[in-house]
Amino acid sequence: MKLYGHELSGNSYKAELFLNLLGLEYEFVPVDLMKGEHKNPAFLKLNPFGQVPVLSDGETIICDAQAILVYLARRYGNEEWLPLDAEPFSRIIRWLSTTTGEIRQGPEFARLYYLFNAQSVNINIAKAKSEFILSQIDTHLKNKNWLELGHPTIADVAAFPYIALARDGNINLDQYSNILKWIHRLKELPGFIAMTGI
Repeated sequence: MKLYGHELSGNSYKAELFLNLLGLEYEFVPVDLMKGEHKNPAFLKLNPFGQVPVLSDGETIICDAQAILVYLARRYGNEEWLPLDAEPFSRIIRWLSTTTGEIRQGPEFARLYYLFNAQSVNINIAKAKSEFILSQIDTHLKNKNWLELGHPTIADVAAFPYIALARDGNINLDQYSNILKWIHRLKELPGFIAMTGI
């Protein structure tokens, strides 16, 4: 397997993290976003959207971090990571949606603004959205160790990177004690790997 990504991309990291949690062998292929390698014709053949990460598993090409998590869980994991039954499955998908919605528009955008000087980001909106979603998640985790089902799932893997990287976006996590405990639990999982900022 090959994982095409960037070392500072939280989305690339979540795919790499899950590969390691599953104990799978893979090659990480760096894509230099700053030099525009994600817009080169060769890369656009892999992903016409010009985005990382991309997973190549033999003849199978999977684009998008959340899709990669679903693919890996179904292909190489078990129902602990992604259940088959409709109701628990829907609870996991809700968090994948939250990751691409509220978490992206909050902590991820704030990180883009401060770390990568993304002037297209409205930092006041990103900070407000960050406060909202982090408060919601902290409350949700009040009597839980994991986001759903009482054990780690791809919901945790999907949500983790940009929450754990919130300080890159000048967002202080100290007031979110349940989130901090959850971050610590994730770091204790067998196969956990770090990235810059985590």
